[in-house]
Amino acid sequence: MLQHTLTEDIKIVGKGLHSGMDVELVISPAEENKGITFVRSDIKDKKDIAARYSEVVNTGNCTCIGTDDKNSIATIEHLMAALYTVGIDNALIKVSSPEVPILDGSAEMWYKMIKNAPQKEQTSPRRYLKVLREVEYKDESGAYIKLAPYQDGLYINFAIEFKSKLIGHQEFHGLISEDVFAKDIAPCRTFCEKSQIDYLKSIGLIKGGSLDNALVIDGDKVLNPDGLKHQNECVNHKVLDAIGDMYTSGFFILGELSAYKSGHFHNNELLKKLFADSSNYELV
Repeated sequence: MLQHTLTEDIKIVGKGLHSGMDVELVISPAEENKGITFVRSDIKDKKDIAARYSEVVNTGNCTCIGTDDKNSIATIEHLMAALYTVGIDNALIKVSSPEVPILDGSAEMWYKMIKNAPQKEQTSPRRYLKVLREVEYKDESGAYIKLAPYQDGLYINFAIEFKSKLIGHQEFHGLISEDVFAKDIAPCRTFCEKSQIDYLKSIGLIKGGSLDNALVIDGDKVLNPDGLKHQNECVNHKVLDAIGDMYTSGFFILGELSAYKSGHFHNNELLKKLFADSSNYELV
């Protein structure tokens, strides 16, 4: 498999979920072996930001990369998941504010735009990260995430537990193919319980949040007029986030990811632990 990039720009405008700011985002072609790189188009002479786990500066309710406090870009995970699944190795992404547009809270629009955009095959081979040994990160609450050897792609097991009767216990198990992503994962929106909204607002988040870009659950009720998009929308959205965060490894992954009640912080800590010991993986 050779590396791929776009042949022309993709442009979209929207609003940041947490910042509430209007934003224009442009995905442009990039040279081979460049990887996925972001840049703030609204700041003069700012350095590019590699979409890598080592450049993650904040994992509170999203994944945020940056070179410093002023040069950062938040909520990259849905876009990263779409780029991973379509198979875009190299792209330069220009963003006119501190946050990627939330769109409808899922990756469906990102996936369709990238999938339908003209692409080209490059000359360098694609490199895969092959997991050789099990690596795990676990916190004091019992939430955990781990990577183990698996030969045929990225296989994900994910389980969540919520007090809400509507969410409760949900599980996902499956190999991440493009078909599975398009049907079961991409349409699943970021979600929260109604009781969380006041707290998130009190710490300056979800300024751009609404029922148009998030799934809001109140006990056993969905507050969104259109209801659920998938029976297991909540856990499948956690899978979506995990795919995007795993792409900050810089590689397509051959491994089995298993997670329980984990989030962006755990995803980033797992990658740090993975790359801390070169005997954990092989680049093929």
